[in-house]
Amino acid sequence: MLLLTSPSIALLAFSGYSQSDLLTFMAKLFDLPRYIAVEGPIRVGKSTLSNILAERLNAQRVTDPEQNSFLKPFYEGEPGAAFQAQFTFLVRRFEQLRDLDLGGSSQKAVISDFIFEKDKIFACLNLNDQELDTYNRYYNHFREQVPTPDLVIYLQATPEVLKKRVKKKNAPGEKAISEEYLEEVVKAYEHFFFHYTSSDLLIVNTSEIDFVERNEDLQELLRKVSAPIKGTQYFLPLGGQEAASA
Repeated sequence: MLLLTSPSIALLAFSGYSQSDLLTFMAKLFDLPRYIAVEGPIRVGKSTLSNILAERLNAQRVTDPEQNSFLKPFYEGEPGAAFQAQFTFLVRRFEQLRDLDLGGSSQKAVISDFIFEKDKIFACLNLNDQELDTYNRYYNHFREQVPTPDLVIYLQATPEVLKKRVKKKNAPGEKAISEEYLEEVVKAYEHFFFHYTSSDLLIVNTSEIDFVERNEDLQELLRKVSAPIKGTQYFLPLGGQEAASA
């Protein structure tokens, strides 16, 4: 009986690979990603994919904090709410990532639907210069104390697709999100990940795929995530085309 003892092997089994495929893959294993983070703008599918990966890998699930009493006032343009909302998120994200058990004694994979740098992406969008100066002092102190993922999966989608998903989700805290703000968020993410080199990176265009409703999309993505990823690689599901690593 084949024992599925590593995250990538377990994921391969759930992705439709045969036992011979698994054995071949095992022979090529080196350093497996123990800590995987899924990122991207609002309603791109981070939580959905993170849940799927965590289930298949039997991994610890780390969820971006959603409850923030300052968020609604911020979206409604209340003065001072931006700093209050951002600082609340900063502290909560720091506390979650600081407490991760990634030591040698633990073999369990970790799947997160955010990276710590996400907080600064939004801080740069939402805070004025004076607020950002105060924020950065705490951010830099906290950043030194949290781990960096082994692999980041960056989910992309066009602003038009995200607008439809926000409208469909109809979450109470997101009703006040303007189209202009959503477009700014998309641009900020694109800029950030264009320069990202802190860990291995898989960029996935999700505008034309649906890994909730279409199982073939999910299986194709899981196979890609199961393969060794080094540096920055792109996964373009549309038409079955994949670009070579950058």
